[in-house]
Amino acid sequence: MATSSDMVASSRAEMARLSYAEGRKRAAKRRRLLGRALIYVVLVAGAVLFMIPFAWMVSTSLKTKAEAMLLPIRWIPSHFIWSNYVNALFGPVKFVVFYKNSLIVVLTDLLGDVFVCALVGYAFARIPAPGRNVLFLLVLSTMMLPEQVLLVPTYVLYKYLHWIDRLYGLIVPNLLAGSAFYIFLFRQFFQTIHLELDDSARIDGCGRLGIFRHIILPLSRPVMVTVAILSFFGHWNSFLWPVILLKSEQNYTVAIGLRFFQSFMTESANLPLLMAASIAALLPCVIMFFVSQRYFVQGIVFTGIK
Repeated sequence: MATSSDMVASSRAEMARLSYAEGRKRAAKRRRLLGRALIYVVLVAGAVLFMIPFAWMVSTSLKTKAEAMLLPIRWIPSHFIWSNYVNALFGPVKFVVFYKNSLIVVLTDLLGDVFVCALVGYAFARIPAPGRNVLFLLVLSTMMLPEQVLLVPTYVLYKYLHWIDRLYGLIVPNLLAGSAFYIFLFRQFFQTIHLELDDSARIDGCGRLGIFRHIILPLSRPVMVTVAILSFFGHWNSFLWPVILLKSEQNYTVAIGLRFFQSFMTESANLPLLMAASIAALLPCVIMFFVSQRYFVQGIVFTGIK
């Protein structure tokens, strides 16, 4: 039989083992907290570093011309000149006209990219047809063509259609499911939705379009928001094709108008007005992203599940 001294020794050994295990857990927890704190420090430092140019833009947009040229930089203006934004939007260049043109193009293209590409992605994901996968690969292969390769033939086609210097030259192609990437995103997301839902809706009398409208679209909010954000950013910041297509100032979009505004303001050395116009051009993208950030991240994750 075990003596009392053996029992005491065994108890002490067990306590030492538990204490050692508890110490290792605490050490591991401290290491995790330290690693997480280090990650946050690096992220905050990187965010501050990348925010410095934006902070300088905001600060300069509220200064006078003389104060904007001071060195070292005065980060907080002595007087906040809010009229710089009014002068930038409604001044001699009429930046507000560029805003109107961009909103017309972007919002119309956004509807085409979201709903028309969703229809095409739905067909590729849910409707069985011979050669469907081959056709889908053919659509994806168009993503490998650089935009510059298509500029000359597209311009010649638009010239025959009399679409040069017309805003609908930027609108019509995107109403015809013009982006293979958005079709790919929709198809990948639709394939994560169970086919049994289609069968149940078909039993209740829904056709293809009814299933798309009542079943697929309500479940596809994340990918729709993702495509809407990408479409908004892409068309709002598009420069190369609009600068080739549009000739007259009254048809300029924001990206071209900002370049025109820059050349106009450089002659008068009016840096505050240029920064005010730049902030005005950037603001819709910032608002769009922060309003839809949760759905944007969720849509990117869901489309990569399969």
